[in-house]
Amino acid sequence: MNTKYLQRSFVLRLLFSILLSSSLLSSLSAAPKPEYYELKIYHVHGPQMALMDNYLQNAYLPAAHRAGIKNVGVFKALDNDSLLYVLTPFQSLDQLTGLSQKLSKDKAYLSAGKEYIDSPLKEPAYQRFETVILEAFDTMPVHAKPGLTVPVGERVYELRDYESSSEKRYLNKVRMFDDGGEVEIFKRLGFNPVFFAKVIAGSHMPNLMYLITFSDKASRDAHWKAFGADAEWSKLKSMPEYQENTSKTGGKFVRPTAYSDI
Repeated sequence: MNTKYLQRSFVLRLLFSILLSSSLLSSLSAAPKPEYYELKIYHVHGPQMALMDNYLQNAYLPAAHRAGIKNVGVFKALDNDSLLYVLTPFQSLDQLTGLSQKLSKDKAYLSAGKEYIDSPLKEPAYQRFETVILEAFDTMPVHAKPGLTVPVGERVYELRDYESSSEKRYLNKVRMFDDGGEVEIFKRLGFNPVFFAKVIAGSHMPNLMYLITFSDKASRDAHWKAFGADAEWSKLKSMPEYQENTSKTGGKFVRPTAYSDI
């Protein structure tokens, strides 16, 4: 065979290999990095709820938007009128830790939030709040707004958490969601997930949490029935490598406020 032909063929193959590698690297670098979430759970009593609603709607959410945070979720527990949940997504931990400094310099926020910020000692804005910091799963690195068309007042969201008895079992459950395909089952069956995430700081650890959304309670029950009967789920939960990886599961039904972004 002609030597020049062989050389030309080699060069073409080399160029193709370089282009393919560049394309793969480009697609990998374009993949979104996992978000971080701050979940604040406020314990409020009586008139504190109205004060918190006013603060969140007119001060915190607008200020978060000005700081580059598009969506903030605000939810109230369906079975407890003293619990208020605030979910704030961040692109990085630096953005998370830097928000309070931005708020302290935001004059519109300081003015609109004055009642909350300067609440009197004997008439506080809330009783206490808990903070949970989470990191999104690789298979759902960015949160999503639920594709629901029913009015907000009719919706039912379910905030679930899975605790494990050790770090090893916890990481195994995370792999079950990510590598095992559990997240994809939720998506395929139309659970309208907002996020799936690892708890990296909180009062209950090791732990993971996720938020799924439904048009109403009947829809929620129908979706879980379909999940339990799903062939892929039956196969996944029977795999020997994914046994005994959770010690406690829990959930809370919540509903978004009228002003919530999510």
